[in-house]
Amino acid sequence: MIKGTVKWFNRIRGFGFIIIDGEVNHDIFVHYSQINQKGYKSLDEGDSVEFDLVHTSRGDQAHNVSRINVMQH
Repeated sequence: MIKGTVKWFNRIRGFGFIIIDGEVNHDIFVHYSQINQKGYKSLDEGDSVEFDLVHTSRGDQAHNVSRINVMQH
């Protein structure tokens, strides 16, 4: 699994981008369907995540995305 930080995520359109920790100018596309979360699937800017990196014909994508260190309320 690769670790990264959510750059931005559009809840209405259901996608956003993740930056791999320690890398510059390499944004990874993330679609809501790849988020491991019950209920409404979304991410927030600045969330720490881990994911599998998949190389596709449309570019690199994050699959199997999970938040790291989620605080329980």
